[in-house]
Amino acid sequence: MGNAQSPSADPRFVTASRAFTNQELEDLRSLFVSLAAQSQSHGKFVSPSVFQAYFGIDGMLGDRMFDLVTQNRNDGMLTFEDLVISKGTYEKGTRDEIEEFIRDLCDVAGDGVLGRSDLEAVLKSIHKAIFSPKIDENGLNSHENVLEVFLNASTYSKKGEGTAENGMSSADFRNWCSLLPSVRKFLGSLLMPPDSGRPGFQVPHLQHPENLTSDLLILRKEYAWHIGGALSQHEVEEWKLLYHSSINGLSFNTFLGNISNGDGPTVLIIRDAEGFVYGGYASHPWDRRSDFYGDMKSFLFQLYPQASIFRPTGANNNLQWFGEHPQWHWLWWAGKSLWSLSVCKL
Repeated sequence: MGNAQSPSADPRFVTASRAFTNQELEDLRSLFVSLAAQSQSHGKFVSPSVFQAYFGIDGMLGDRMFDLVTQNRNDGMLTFEDLVISKGTYEKGTRDEIEEFIRDLCDVAGDGVLGRSDLEAVLKSIHKAIFSPKIDENGLNSHENVLEVFLNASTYSKKGEGTAENGMSSADFRNWCSLLPSVRKFLGSLLMPPDSGRPGFQVPHLQHPENLTSDLLILRKEYAWHIGGALSQHEVEEWKLLYHSSINGLSFNTFLGNISNGDGPTVLIIRDAEGFVYGGYASHPWDRRSDFYGDMKSFLFQLYPQASIFRPTGANNNLQWFGEHPQWHWLWWAGKSLWSLSVCKL
């Protein structure tokens, strides 16, 4: 049979096993056997290097995940029971159990204080797993400034004990995950099969003219990944540039014409004179109407200097509308008046 071993004496394994179907347990057994064979452990355990290579996480985040999955034994051996127990908690536990697991995962130092240095290490591991690190002409990692915008969304209200660094309270961490759904999706899917459809790993393919240089490109891949965290999987496959002020000019009629030709949702991105980057996701095509329309799927976002997602509160239905006036043209979207420099069709 698939599991010919004697019954486990660990009540956690017994409880976790009940969360899986027989087929799911057989699939986990097959995965364990395969990884244990690669670990050259005579089928007894999975090594840290094989574990991290298979699930696609390394660095401090990969080390921390292995520690949690192996119940912090520090023996470098992941057993089949460990795998079932950890996945039972991490993927099939209650909302509070899953949140606690993810919060413990982000405490990469393992000192009980979830501080900014922990989040920085987490974000570096995420960036390495999703994007190919690039070196700029000055020899610096080009992602450093991008990671800063995700760190800027965090708050630390818990006073550190025995350390100068303050930490995140449970409320702080929940708020950070709410503002950064792409990060939350990534952290919640690390023990899933490492295929292209794993939540939090998708980056939209950005289609734009070749003459749009990097200094004019407002929507970086990291920003698109951030926005995509609040969207469904099919909406993060390919985004086509409809309008850019540096390419299409500053005619508002051209702007309206370009975005009105779209037949699906759009993302509007603005970079203002101070360098702030922000915008919104419009779930419905743009159309001249006499009243507001749209639905609660729409949201606003920040990209720089802080990355955040802001969903509608439901206080009213003033979600999406654009119209004209003899003396001005304007867009009203999700409660904001916006002039967009760049629009992408999803």
